[in-house]
Amino acid sequence: MQRYLTTAEVAERYRTSPATVRYWRYAGTGPQCFFRRGRHVLYDAVALDKYDAEEIGGRCAA
Repeated sequence: MQRYLTTAEVAERYRTSPATVRYWRYAGTGPQCFFRRGRHVLYDAVALDKYDAEEIGGRCAA
């Protein structure tokens, strides 16, 4: 089953504030794997894992 995270859960995952995650969404930076369900914004957990792997792999590859 697909897992989705709220803005607050994404903020906790990246150790930042929900306001920062909202700014990333507004500015088009950070993970862009979100969608709106009514007034709620949800992030795809699998896509976040992929985003993390690409970001970390790109900067820390030996």
